Amino acid sequence: MHMKRQVIFGITLVALGLNLALGARTFSLAKEASPKDSAYPNLELFSTVLERVRREYVDGEKLTYQELVRNALKGMVGELDPHSEFMDAESFKDLQDETQGSFGGIGVVVSMRDNYLTVVAPMDDSPGFKAGILTGDRILKIDGQSTERTGLPDVVKSLRGVPGTDVSLTVTRPTTGVTRELKLTRAEIKVDMVKDINGGKEFPLGEDKIGYIRLVQFGEKTGGELEAAIKKLKAQGMQGLVLDLRWNPGGLLDQAVEVCEKFLPRGKLVVTTEGRNSAQNATRRAGGRGDLLTNPNGTPMPMVVLVNLGSASASEIVAGCLQDTRRAYLVGEQTFGKGSVQSVMPLPDGSALRLTTAKYYTPSHKVIHEHGVTPDSLVPLTDEEERDVLLQKVPGGVESLEAADRERIKQARDPQLDRATDLLKGILLYTERAPAPAKRVASGKIAAK
Repeated sequence: MHMKRQVIFGITLVALGLNLALGARTFSLAKEASPKDSAYPNLELFSTVLERVRREYVDGEKLTYQELVRNALKGMVGELDPHSEFMDAESFKDLQDETQGSFGGIGVVVSMRDNYLTVVAPMDDSPGFKAGILTGDRILKIDGQSTERTGLPDVVKSLRGVPGTDVSLTVTRPTTGVTRELKLTRAEIKVDMVKDINGGKEFPLGEDKIGYIRLVQFGEKTGGELEAAIKKLKAQGMQGLVLDLRWNPGGLLDQAVEVCEKFLPRGKLVVTTEGRNSAQNATRRAGGRGDLLTNPNGTPMPMVVLVNLGSASASEIVAGCLQDTRRAYLVGEQTFGKGSVQSVMPLPDGSALRLTTAKYYTPSHKVIHEHGVTPDSLVPLTDEEERDVLLQKVPGGVESLEAADRERIKQARDPQLDRATDLLKGILLYTERAPAPAKRVASGKIAAK
């Protein structure tokens, strides 16, 4: 009994340490809180339940205190919101590997939405994309196991794995009510961050002199690749640009700011973050060399940004910034609405805490989280149109189809891109026909009026 009390006391101290790590302010507020919100009685309840489970659960002899406490931490943090999580050492390493640009999986970005595991965006040329999975699809089962009560970290872990291994999914599409059983083979997922109209890196310019750049994701090299693409298009005489952020699930905040810098003068506000702790409050402004998308006379070239439900996180920061600063016109559909900041806090044992600590705000202080960014021109796509557009943009996508479908996909239109191109054509035509500024003679000199 004495040993048992020591164990319980030790676990209580650990729990207290975790509570204190959240900040002295929390501790001081606990003194003033009601008994239901006081730390000590609730930690005592936690210790009692922990020991009761360890002692009386039918298979309790197979459990360890470490396992029980870690599961409790996962449950506690996972209940906060869909983006916060307690990561064990293995999950933390997976997160670090992901930011380096490659991993084994089926190539779909997922999030919890309305209590369903929902696809944010399929990645180009991935097993998930080739199987026809689209933004908004719900994954009901993975290898026969329901995802209903499975935390997001465990779901991601189930979807990922060694390239060449199989995973079975039950996927439903809310817009049609159709449910499909899919068997996918995992592959190494590598993402090219910036692509041209053909899904390549050539960046050809059409006769209308309107350029097209698609940002697939915000990785470590996105800003540099974007600048190289702009230079290629300007060298060919580009007069306007379509920047495509559709199906872009986001990525690194620094790269979102760097992308905005390519189109804004120095010092222009890009995004602010605001959290409960003042240390999380930050303002990000454009640096760099200023707007790169300019005409020879220094005036900004017109630009249209394409967005849809698959545009999330960093994509929404860029879209919201360029819209608020009136640097670009937005066309497409309402974006996903993932506008919160997750801080990753490594812990001494190799695990880590990923915690939502702030929210993003556009330059006009519109909140992105759970609201998304509303385009200036709403142009919805049907599921069939969305699938056709994605197939056109992925290298080998059209060639992978049956001969009967191949020609139809080649001829399929992209209504959102068509609208963007028409807008730019109209702007360029108006600019070309606009009368030159009136001039007057003053003191024998010609002066601009």
